[in-house]
Amino acid sequence: MNALITPDEVPRWIPGRLTLDSTPLGWEETVLKGYRYDSLDVEIPTMRDFMIVVYRGGVAEMSRRSGGPWQSARVEPGVVSILTRAEQSRWRWDKAIDVSHLYLSQSAVARVAGEVFDKDIRDVEMQDMIRAEDPVLPALITLFENELNCGMLGGQLYVDALKAQLCIHMLRQYAKVVFREYRSYGRLSPAQCRLVVQYIEEHLDQNISLQDLAGLAQLSVFAFMRKFRAEFQCAPHAYVLDQRVKHAQRQLARPDVPLKVVAANCGFSDQSHMTRVFRRVLNVTPAEFRRSCAST
Repeated sequence: MNALITPDEVPRWIPGRLTLDSTPLGWEETVLKGYRYDSLDVEIPTMRDFMIVVYRGGVAEMSRRSGGPWQSARVEPGVVSILTRAEQSRWRWDKAIDVSHLYLSQSAVARVAGEVFDKDIRDVEMQDMIRAEDPVLPALITLFENELNCGMLGGQLYVDALKAQLCIHMLRQYAKVVFREYRSYGRLSPAQCRLVVQYIEEHLDQNISLQDLAGLAQLSVFAFMRKFRAEFQCAPHAYVLDQRVKHAQRQLARPDVPLKVVAANCGFSDQSHMTRVFRRVLNVTPAEFRRSCAST
């Protein structure tokens, strides 16, 4: 069997101009890339990851063949194509197009399938689709793109949450098997709450991942997200951001701590990031908040 190709190797078979690339950010089990392609007729070898293609610009006649007759459909902005992993195929299109590729690793899908559904990943195959009208996928991938371009809210924790949503949606909508979902909808135990809250408080100056928090609670990522929301009435990344803001407020009450030091101590990417969050959450800048503390 030929070696499975990685996202970085895809341009060897599908040449185009790179417009987006999440690789430098080191996202785990997920890669986002954007390309501008001319009309092409290409053989796509067996890929390591599942691949979701969101069309961003151009209208083209897209054709695909994999061990059978050609299948064709028109693609335009807003629709998606889905390519399963480990299956060779031939694709061709007649016009220039702009696309976003979201590569989802087998390990990510396997873990979510084991956590959320009563099936192992070896029982799951995604449906290859030339054209799918699914508003959820473009919306989710737009959120990945926003995080790539802005990198503001939640870092790896936010990407982990998006990845979990994407895996679940793909398994529900495009898997060739039927899953039985677990039905445990309880809350975190008091001990789990103490561990998670303490960890967040002690690591606010660092990037806090969803997997780290779930591991502390000894839960799957999906079960942790569900139980955390039931306990705190918000998503984990929203809670972490709220704690960063509160920690910053306490430090800003001390006039001797520079704003950039406060931002670093509280896990904001820089001072301007902290300012944007303060304006959105508190409707004041950190400097204005500090002045209000001094006047009271």
